[in-house]
Amino acid sequence: MKKTAVVILSWNGRKFLEQFLPDVIRFSQDEAEIIIADNASTDDSIEYLQLNFPQIRVIKIEKNAGYAGGYNIALKQIEAEYYVLLNSDVEVTEGWIKPVIEMMNKDSSLAACQPKIRSFYNKEYFEYAGAAGGYIDSLGYPFCRGRIFDTLEKDTGQYDDAVEVFWATGACMFVRSKVFHELGGFDETFFAHMEEIDLCWRMQSRDYKLMYCPTSVVYHVGGGTLPKNNPRKTYLNFRNNLLMIFKNVPGYKLFWIFLARFSLDGIAAIKFLFANHIHDFTAVIKAHFYFYMHLRYVFRKRRETQRGATNKVTKNVFRGSIVLKYYLGGKRKFTDLPPISPKHQGHTPAPLERGIGQK
Repeated sequence: MKKTAVVILSWNGRKFLEQFLPDVIRFSQDEAEIIIADNASTDDSIEYLQLNFPQIRVIKIEKNAGYAGGYNIALKQIEAEYYVLLNSDVEVTEGWIKPVIEMMNKDSSLAACQPKIRSFYNKEYFEYAGAAGGYIDSLGYPFCRGRIFDTLEKDTGQYDDAVEVFWATGACMFVRSKVFHELGGFDETFFAHMEEIDLCWRMQSRDYKLMYCPTSVVYHVGGGTLPKNNPRKTYLNFRNNLLMIFKNVPGYKLFWIFLARFSLDGIAAIKFLFANHIHDFTAVIKAHFYFYMHLRYVFRKRRETQRGATNKVTKNVFRGSIVLKYYLGGKRKFTDLPPISPKHQGHTPAPLERGIGQK
């Protein structure tokens, strides 16, 4: 048994497996076991793998359980100290595994980590899903170093420091298996989108840390399963964000956050309507309708999440509103924002060894 398992969850992903799996094998086989978890594909993915890569283990999932459920099912069947959850539409590079595993080996409180995520199509720029590490603002809106909303920065080395982050992207997420199973894995209610942020939030509420490792670089296509402008994605993003906030935010903040979010989500819906994106407008309404119609269920999920939490998780949260800073303040880059924590003051590199073994 190898210490690390690279697990690719695939759904009708023959074209991505054909394009990217050879490099995953080439640059990973000495460091990790490589496993494909097939999420009930209806294309010829499995036949392609059996014919061309018979040495690769394939876990067959009986129905499409989404990102959250698919990984939960697959990872219960895999023994390794570290899981690497890798999207099928990611191009890896030589030496991408070793620096992250070395980082995690040095600090037992480090539960998850992500590499630098650049765009496959524009390789000098960061990619939407993860960029140089994830954060949220005080109202629960996620953003990244290198990407705020739809603005992607060119990578000029401005984020070449290894820093603690609020969330690590599910496009390429290194996670300590013990912690993953200890917390019950992903919340399968999410199906897809933001389940990794929810998991990272729960990790931090139990005194674990998340890190970004800039010396590991991968390139992400993005939108391989659901395109960015798909109303289904709009629905999942808005619905899951509400679920995530309600589950994880301290009780004394809930009322004010939801009051603000009701207004801001309403503005977003109206913006979709005036842009003639009727299906996206409807998706926002459906997301809120789901949440309010399932209050008994989400209260139960909140009680489960809060049970065992040991802190209120205030690190690496932007104190203001990223929406207002971006749309009204013109702050398009992470470096335009006030420092989120002392470590980010001036955005200078921090030695990797600093804080090792500390929480």
